[in-house]
Amino acid sequence: MPLSKQKKSEYFIKLNRMLSTYTKVFVVTVDNVGSQQMNMTRKSMRGTAEILMGKNTLIRKVLKDFLESNPGHFFEKLQPLIAGNVGFVFTNADLPKVRDLILANRVPAPARVGAVSPVDVAVPAGPTGCDPGQTSFFQVLQIPTKIVKGQIEITNMVNLVKKGDKVGSSEAALLQKLNIRPFSYGLIIDCVFDTGSIFPVDVLDIDQAFLIEKFSFTLSRVAAISLQIGYPTQASLPHSIGNAFKSLVAVTVNLDTYSFPKADPFKAFLADPSAFISVAPSGGGGGGAAPVAAAAAAPPAPKEEEVDALDGGMDMFGGGGGGGGGDY
Repeated sequence: MPLSKQKKSEYFIKLNRMLSTYTKVFVVTVDNVGSQQMNMTRKSMRGTAEILMGKNTLIRKVLKDFLESNPGHFFEKLQPLIAGNVGFVFTNADLPKVRDLILANRVPAPARVGAVSPVDVAVPAGPTGCDPGQTSFFQVLQIPTKIVKGQIEITNMVNLVKKGDKVGSSEAALLQKLNIRPFSYGLIIDCVFDTGSIFPVDVLDIDQAFLIEKFSFTLSRVAAISLQIGYPTQASLPHSIGNAFKSLVAVTVNLDTYSFPKADPFKAFLADPSAFISVAPSGGGGGGAAPVAAAAAAPPAPKEEEVDALDGGMDMFGGGGGGGGGDY
């Protein structure tokens, strides 16, 4: 039913207000979305975003008039996106937040005959609640079954419809008989428009932690290349200074007549490493040093001498090994 002149005027005013107020737009596909579901989505986004639906010709006309009044406006890049069964979600809020609101409003739906399956549909194994007289129905679809306690039971899980295939009448009837609603429909985001920039919705998954990780990875590669080719950059400068300091310390520790303050701790450590051994404090006050001191003062354990089995011990005949001749 065509819009009346008054409705068109109201729509013209509404779209102009949106174009003047908002800078961000989600372009969404609204296939298989009912009016009740659309109203629920509008309600959930109230105060955060506004959904605009309408005929593409009318939207193009309003946008064209808006651009004539505002030449060079960034909404000029929105024109090629007005095609097909699409809608527009205008907002100034945080894009990931609005994206979550759009994708959250999905409702389960049955598989209708001729519909293109958006997902793989499988029938699980188990009882079906169907009487044995309907066995032929499952045989047509090549679904293995058996009779258990007076009802048909599917023995193995069966992949019924693949993603992208059309649903046949037998498959739709079986899913309806088993009360399986395999599909879910809602607004599908095609792309995101932000102040003249158009990008896929996957970009919104990039958070600050992801950016820091990628920046650190790239920075380390730039520093490695700069050090390898000997070309100083801001990324490699800290590493170059550190390597230069190591070289200076390596030269200084081998000199007896020259040093500098930063190299003194290294020279002192090489001269007397025992001075840098720290004793861990114990919970018993000052008694922690006593075991250490006692251990240091304890004499070393005497070394056991190896004794030949035939020297000073028993000889091979069981007698004393004094070196003399025993009684035979």
